[in-house]
Amino acid sequence: MSAVLDIDELSTYEVERVEPRPFGRSLWRGFRMRCPNCGKGKIFRSFLKVADNCPQCGEALYHHRADDAPPYFTMLIVGHIVVPIILATELEYSPAVWVEMTVWPLLTAVLSLILLPRIKGAVVGWQWAQRMHGFGNNADD
Repeated sequence: MSAVLDIDELSTYEVERVEPRPFGRSLWRGFRMRCPNCGKGKIFRSFLKVADNCPQCGEALYHHRADDAPPYFTMLIVGHIVVPIILATELEYSPAVWVEMTVWPLLTAVLSLILLPRIKGAVVGWQWAQRMHGFGNNADD
């Protein structure tokens, strides 16, 4: 058997064409914690637990593998919001230590709890749009 394919051999292969999924729309729908396919069904069945299927359109969502990406992006975003505010406040007002020890951890926790499920939804929407981890039609995705 030769390593070079004949033109006749190439013509026997069928290429499956798949429609591209809209990346930006899928990301935005995921960020809104909605199904990346229909945009109507809720993507989560609890705080961070992704539903197995969309309750509206039935799209399978159990394939996702968000892993450590959502917490990483959440820490990155929250850190870039909170740290400049802390530095500006410290330089301008120099508040008491008890104020700083109350306000900054509270602000950090609230921002993290607000952003984490939205970022996880966006990661799931990204995976769905790119047909990653089983979101495509192939068995080896």
